[in-house]
Amino acid sequence: MAGWRFDDPAWLALLLLLPLVALLRRRKGVPAIVVPEAQNWHVPRVTPLPWWPIACAYLGLTMLIVGLARPQVLTMPEDQNMRGYDFIIAIDLSTSMYAEDFQRGATVTNRLQAVKPIISAFINERPSDRIGVVVFAGRAYTFAPLTFDHDWLRKQTARLSIGLIEDGTAIGDAIAVSLTRLREGWKDDGELREGSFIVLLTDGSSNKGSIDPRQAAGLAAADSVAIYTIGAGAEGMVTTPIFDYAGNRIGTEQRESRIDTLLLDDIASSTGGLFFRATDENAIKEAFESIDQAEKTTFDAAPPLVSHELFVLFALVGTATFAAAAYGAGIHTQVGERA
Repeated sequence: MAGWRFDDPAWLALLLLLPLVALLRRRKGVPAIVVPEAQNWHVPRVTPLPWWPIACAYLGLTMLIVGLARPQVLTMPEDQNMRGYDFIIAIDLSTSMYAEDFQRGATVTNRLQAVKPIISAFINERPSDRIGVVVFAGRAYTFAPLTFDHDWLRKQTARLSIGLIEDGTAIGDAIAVSLTRLREGWKDDGELREGSFIVLLTDGSSNKGSIDPRQAAGLAAADSVAIYTIGAGAEGMVTTPIFDYAGNRIGTEQRESRIDTLLLDDIASSTGGLFFRATDENAIKEAFESIDQAEKTTFDAAPPLVSHELFVLFALVGTATFAAAAYGAGIHTQVGERA
């Protein structure tokens, strides 16, 4: 066993009310009626309530409150040597990602909004992988380092928005920053790890950055890191929203979209990856299916703990003790009536 925790500990504050309830119950007054010559009246014997039904009631309340706080036992997985991949997803956040040439049902959406659920679904399906995110436009930055915390990663990627970085498309810088993050994740200094990949999503051609994309791809190939490139969106004239200085949408216009498919294909082929066009809704899925065929690697990082819910156990015990309290109170009432 690795430990335990409460997933919703705020409920435990209700435990502070139990001593207050007990105090108020003890201070409760009993009304009295003065009757002349009361000694001539027959007064039935009043039997005080036994201690154990009261104790069962308080214990039942305690167990139910603790159960609502969702106690969990944390254990290490049976296979502590987790096997999986290291991935960096490099996402283009240039203003061209505003182009509205993706359709979700009857709704037209921009390129970034179309990509987000695909990335989230991928993260969901990779529980044994360490995944990081690099974002780029005119420059490239680490948005999330390699992590097993996929819940946190999904929440962070859902917050991605265009305009966070100066405009442009620095594909070479995106590859270089991704390589830096992967190198930090390798087990030992100087040891190259199989199973490290980069997935690069972009909708344009490289026009910014301090390193040439093909030169960056050469560095990736030297490190045995495959790059899967995905060209998102249509080419030609596309509908793009217009915003004012306050960020309010004020209309649309037609802008030309160019995707350097030759560059993306060169990057993928020179590193052992594949190039896909994102106009095909299955393109990203096919890219990750190809990754599934790669050899997995063993991480020496601590694997995430497995949680086991104890709510049902506490709820059953609490209900049982409440039933015992009710049973005891019922017997006491019957005895008092017979007396």
